Amino acid sequence: MSSPVSARSASLWSLFAPGHLGASLMLAGGISLYAVETYVTATIMPSVVRDIGGLPLFAWVTTLYVTASVLGSVFIAIRPRGMSLNRTYSIGAALFLLGSLICAIAPSMETVLIGRAVQGFGAGTLATLGYAFIRYAYPESLWNKASTLYAAIWGISTFVGPTLGGFFAEGSAWRHAFALIVPFALAMGLLAPWLLPRGEDDRQETKAPVGQMVLLTVSLLLVSFAGTTENVGLRLWLVVGAAIAIGGMVVVERRASLRLLPRGGIALSMPISRVYLAMFMLLGALTCDIYIPYFLQTLHRVTPLVSGYIVALVALGWTAAAFLSSNFKGETMRRSIIWGGLMEAACIGLLAFSLARPNPEGDLVVLSAATVLIFGMGFGVGLGWAHLVTHILHLAADDEKDKASAGITTMQSLGSAFGAALAGVTVNSTGLLHPGGLEGNASAAAWLFALFALPALAAALAALSLPRPRFGEMTA
Repeated sequence: MSSPVSARSASLWSLFAPGHLGASLMLAGGISLYAVETYVTATIMPSVVRDIGGLPLFAWVTTLYVTASVLGSVFIAIRPRGMSLNRTYSIGAALFLLGSLICAIAPSMETVLIGRAVQGFGAGTLATLGYAFIRYAYPESLWNKASTLYAAIWGISTFVGPTLGGFFAEGSAWRHAFALIVPFALAMGLLAPWLLPRGEDDRQETKAPVGQMVLLTVSLLLVSFAGTTENVGLRLWLVVGAAIAIGGMVVVERRASLRLLPRGGIALSMPISRVYLAMFMLLGALTCDIYIPYFLQTLHRVTPLVSGYIVALVALGWTAAAFLSSNFKGETMRRSIIWGGLMEAACIGLLAFSLARPNPEGDLVVLSAATVLIFGMGFGVGLGWAHLVTHILHLAADDEKDKASAGITTMQSLGSAFGAALAGVTVNSTGLLHPGGLEGNASAAAWLFALFALPALAAALAALSLPRPRFGEMTA
């Protein structure tokens, strides 16, 4: 590890100092593969369906990817005894490569689904290793900066992904979008043992918590399917079933000797569980943005292209706030999480009075107000996310930090999956389908944003109960 860097003098660019450059490029590269591929695939999937068919399986392209990515994140904590983290990185890159290659040569949608599952497992492994390596690759003063870098990558990917996907949207050119990833994944897998710290195996337990993993997988599949079905009644029952599966997982986790989350991860009396809860709520609330382009187009007569760029302000806000708050230390970190949750809640709630109103004349004052609030949603999350990651890394015991890092990716996926499904249930039950039109869309949007302000508020309350952090003010 490189020489210590004082917390006061550390900056984001310190991640790319000679002692950290190789690790930063590798870890940022792994996050980039995951993030860019997410948006590229969303852009080219209509072309895939037109070329090889498989429209009824369209939604499962994302469902299997998300589910497999969670299992890939769990693999970090249950990998074979003695396997170092840099070797695990190579395995993740190899699986990402294999999945991309399968998709590139797929003759049918069924084969694409196999490739996406393999690709998702590798992506989940790489994304989780981004967090798991922080404590090995950097001194403590740079932990927040590393999380900020990852947030910036996601923000940039929101713009780069769809643009890159657009180049491969004609005919069978979509295959090149998958093939393009192969050489990058190959290079990263080969370089990992040389550019990344070894990451010694300091776990006490390596067996898989099979019961919790099965229940988690069932929950993700149910809630993902709920987000795609048009039957409101079925959608509601699927969400209920997913919630029951999560409840079952919590019960099993509480009683099991083999745990999916680190010690205290599901006990609200423990600070680490409240950090995970805040992560889940922040991401769950943010997923109401999936309907923002639709409401911009139907209620405000905004073109599809412009609506896409407006909703991308969520990611831009997240990135801007992450950079702004990257130097926060100690108590300021906790306050940043609290104010971030309150800001996200306020911005989402106020969208019920700005975005959720018919504006057929395209009044720029109303639209501008909604645009500022959309930026503010992401800004609120960005104020707190990196500090939540730092809390997790400090609160977990040394022998469970890999498991704690996997929990971060799990909460991200669970929050996004449940949020998307509940958003669909909300809008389809409050006017989007019946009566529809301007009146129905306005009603659905108002209910959506009013309800989704609550989980963001809950995240702020969870952060309010966290103890004052004593890390971040010391010299690493």
